[in-house]
Amino acid sequence: MTLLLYKIIAGCLIFLTTLTTALYPLLKKSVKHIQSVELSEAFASGIFLGMAFFHMLPDAIRAFSHLDHMKTQLAPEIICLGTFLLFLFLERLSAAPKPCHHEHTCHTTSTSSQHHHTAYSIPYMLVIILMIHALVEGAALGIGVVLSEAIMLSIAIIAHKGSESFALCIAMLKHHLPQQRIIMILLFFACITPLGIGLGAIVDTWTHATYGQWTLASYNAFAAGTFLYMSTLHHIRFHQHAEESADFQLKELGFLALGVVMMGVLAVWH
Repeated sequence: MTLLLYKIIAGCLIFLTTLTTALYPLLKKSVKHIQSVELSEAFASGIFLGMAFFHMLPDAIRAFSHLDHMKTQLAPEIICLGTFLLFLFLERLSAAPKPCHHEHTCHTTSTSSQHHHTAYSIPYMLVIILMIHALVEGAALGIGVVLSEAIMLSIAIIAHKGSESFALCIAMLKHHLPQQRIIMILLFFACITPLGIGLGAIVDTWTHATYGQWTLASYNAFAAGTFLYMSTLHHIRFHQHAEESADFQLKELGFLALGVVMMGVLAVWH
């Protein structure tokens, strides 16, 4: 199987996974914590974490050093950390207070209205964050030139897409968005990663030019920061449940470590 054919198949599988995993909560309008989903998400986070440290950031550092060592000495690290802080800022904006359901508990009518408006924007902020990540991870798969890395990354993307689309649908249902709007958002969200794969493939063919090399180097640093955030703080915030036992939390950590080790082995292998 050629690398291009695999990327096309992976894009179709990612699109279908995104829609099918959101179908259940949309029809049942209920949520249930599934430990197997949490473990697959932890494994995927480990792959993203390993991809950031063993592949994306080192590639960005090497590319920038070849372009102009003196002017770009800390450029990849700055872009990576800046991206990490950007996602932290965006999620802090979405961490708003819950809406006031009883007017007598609010100090003023304006305060209640402000709480409601802020909470109503939470799912849209989550959509923006996840769509940026979906585009980045798709482009990472499209740019990849090694089949084994593409396979591992596509597995991680599919695992993440299942939990992300599920969580996104639940968030929109909890905030009482119209069902038609939810369906439109989910359809658009499902198309983002395949679109990113196509854009990544286009960038990959453009990297022979100097500006293309700058673009690829900057993208790798940006993707490293994105993967770093999604596999650490984002994972902790959206996939931590009070009912999890200490044994399960250790098991989840083990799956995350397994993903990191596998990407490390691939880095040494290639």
